[in-house]
Amino acid sequence: MAEGGRIELLQAMLDSEPGDAFCRYALALEYVKLGEFATALGWFDKTIEADPDYCYAYFHKAKTLAASGDAPGARRVAEAGLTQALSSGDSHAADELRGLIEELTEP
Repeated sequence: MAEGGRIELLQAMLDSEPGDAFCRYALALEYVKLGEFATALGWFDKTIEADPDYCYAYFHKAKTLAASGDAPGARRVAEAGLTQALSSGDSHAADELRGLIEELTEP
């Protein structure tokens, strides 16, 4: 299925379940694949709004910010995600976010 088709499918799923954080997250990832970073960032924000414990939204939002040239913003998002992951007990996401913070801190 082409990206546009996946986006349409995910949007239809979200229309039927407006609070579904997974659909929002999946839409963000599809827009990242298309290189539409601003739109992707908006969907990551909507994911976090729908479910603040969706820690991989912070991870991929930070990666997207870094890819678009905003390393300081990426680090802030990764740090916020780490705080959330620790608060929610998601040790796997916390480890991933720690690694990303280290990667973003390297000269």
